[in-house]
Amino acid sequence: MAKNVKLDEKGYPKYGMKDNLAYAAGDLGCNMSFALKGTLIIFWTQFMQMPSLWYSALLLIVQVWDAINDPIIGSMVDADKRQYKRNKFLQYIFVGSIGLLVAGALCFVPLPNLALPIKCIVFVAGYVIWDAFYTVANVPYGSLLSLISSDTGDRASLSAWRSVGSMIGNMVPMILLPMLIYDANDNIIGERVFFVALLMGVFGFLCFQYMIKNTVIRVEADVNCNEEKVKFNVKEALGNFMKNRPAVGATIAAMGMFLGMQGATAANTVVWQSYFNNVQISGLVSAFAMIPIVLFTPLARKMVVKYGKKELATIGSLLSIVACIAMVALPITADGKGMLMWVVCQLFNSLGIGIYSTVNWSMMGDAIDYNEWKNGSREEGTVYAMHSFFRKLAQGAGPSAVLVLMVVLGYVEANEGNQLFEVALNMRYLVAGLNLLSAVLMFIGLGWVYNLDKKTTEEMKAELANLRETA
Repeated sequence: MAKNVKLDEKGYPKYGMKDNLAYAAGDLGCNMSFALKGTLIIFWTQFMQMPSLWYSALLLIVQVWDAINDPIIGSMVDADKRQYKRNKFLQYIFVGSIGLLVAGALCFVPLPNLALPIKCIVFVAGYVIWDAFYTVANVPYGSLLSLISSDTGDRASLSAWRSVGSMIGNMVPMILLPMLIYDANDNIIGERVFFVALLMGVFGFLCFQYMIKNTVIRVEADVNCNEEKVKFNVKEALGNFMKNRPAVGATIAAMGMFLGMQGATAANTVVWQSYFNNVQISGLVSAFAMIPIVLFTPLARKMVVKYGKKELATIGSLLSIVACIAMVALPITADGKGMLMWVVCQLFNSLGIGIYSTVNWSMMGDAIDYNEWKNGSREEGTVYAMHSFFRKLAQGAGPSAVLVLMVVLGYVEANEGNQLFEVALNMRYLVAGLNLLSAVLMFIGLGWVYNLDKKTTEEMKAELANLRETA
């Protein structure tokens, strides 16, 4: 133990900023890979010239696999009773981080002259390899929050800092990618995407190593497990998840959030390509829209302690609903004035989403505690993996369905960044409508289903603390 390190009553280093930075670095590493998903549709339909409906079908197939393998990996982690030098979650993250060095780039192999069947094979193979390593790293990473600290304020802080890591991991590619991978005619330069993905993989690997080295586990994962129950019952664990109202509510909200964030990505790119005719600055504008999240993050811990996570997140979803109604109703024209109105609406929508996103991982940490409180077992890996399963269904089914809608509304991949104005206008309404649906789903999940308000959460924490002391 290093000198001058203050210890808590259990002998662990006291929770502090180092924990926040380490946990933020983990999501920064994840998002160096995940942030590229928003480029997939444009890369494969415009550069690789894969027919949009073919791509939509393939995306749905690989995303269903993506969702299925999360519970598989989660149950593997929960059932793994081997002794590791530090922690089994960190060991899995290390393995996943090695694969992610190059796996992200495999989704962007620039070979547009391949025959269509070969293109399909290349896409599916690259995605499956990337997804396998991403899941091995991401599922255990999400489970770690409930093990770093059991304190409500600490968890709110970890969740907020995870959002910071995620935000940086999204903002950097969001700003730089449009400048690097689009030409003066708003068309994507596919060859550059591959090499940018390789560089992002290396940086992500370094972020993971920092997190692994500096993470302190303070909560014993199996503290309430029955020692005679050595067999892991997957069916029982999945059934418990469906009875876990906080986990289900947080999952509905997350699915809603990703429907807007991921589902609308391709349509939003077309808006900037063919409606505002300035895709190069789209990343800067999207990053600017995240300013409210940056401003709220330092306040998250104090506000959660004072008002509660459910209460704050529900208010945020209502703010998003108002902003998205404005996106649909306002006369947003294809000029500077219209662009300004579009950006202002995105700012308020971003603030609403940001309030939820800064506490959503902490809410899942409480949902894991809820599972222990009501069912007598924590099952971090499975609870988080089921949450991730449904998130990924939204991340896959959303863009797949939206691409079909884009085709119905006139999108033609061969036109690349020069869609007809009527098509671009349709994309603008599609983006606004998707964001409104996203905000409504968030409100339903947070306001109606999630049942851990401030008072109930405090009651749960107190009872669990007593149980652990007598265990």
